[in-house]
Amino acid sequence: MKKCINTIMTLLFGFIVCSIGIILEVNANIGLGPWDAFHIGVIKHIPMSLGNVQIATGLVIVLFTTFMGQIPGWGTISNMILIGIFTDIINNSNIIPVSDNMLQGIIMMVIGIILMAFGTYLYMKVQLGTGPRDGLMVVMVKKTGKSVRFVRNFIEGCALIIGIILGAPVGIGTVIYVFGIGYAVQWIFELFKFDTGDVVHRSILDDYRLVSQSLALKK
Repeated sequence: MKKCINTIMTLLFGFIVCSIGIILEVNANIGLGPWDAFHIGVIKHIPMSLGNVQIATGLVIVLFTTFMGQIPGWGTISNMILIGIFTDIINNSNIIPVSDNMLQGIIMMVIGIILMAFGTYLYMKVQLGTGPRDGLMVVMVKKTGKSVRFVRNFIEGCALIIGIILGAPVGIGTVIYVFGIGYAVQWIFELFKFDTGDVVHRSILDDYRLVSQSLALKK
């Protein structure tokens, strides 16, 4: 029971850390990171909140990675929903100010990138299923054999291009994010000795089978 509670708390803490990182990046006001450039680009054409666009995007990615053979886990589903909810809550609370100068913006962007990397590590290590975007990263790392840094930068680059096409604002912060997030994730993973190649993805089907077997043994 204690292990289960610790797992849930770690998962939720990871989501909150990521949400704070996202708002720091957006409020840095020096250019958006790739995924948020994509999200804000969508918002320019469809009236939705940032959190709701994150949820919708996550759903599309989950469907794609499922097609690629990675069945989502409970962590995947909760990530898809809760990070969007937490993002809207933090954004609407106005507890993170919007930067009004370049230096403050750069500091906020760097801190946001580090928090995103740390949050990613937190929810991936409990192995309840990666988040939608990180699930895509893990699938591509395993399929291509490329490094986390290379794959992450490639994915972020594609999201950025689409965001720019949709009219999202970009700037020096965008450059910092594009080149920084891959290094930050790799650094955090190496710091905590976390290898994505060793991740045992627990899907919803795996949990269903486990529960079914447990019930069968009790009969």
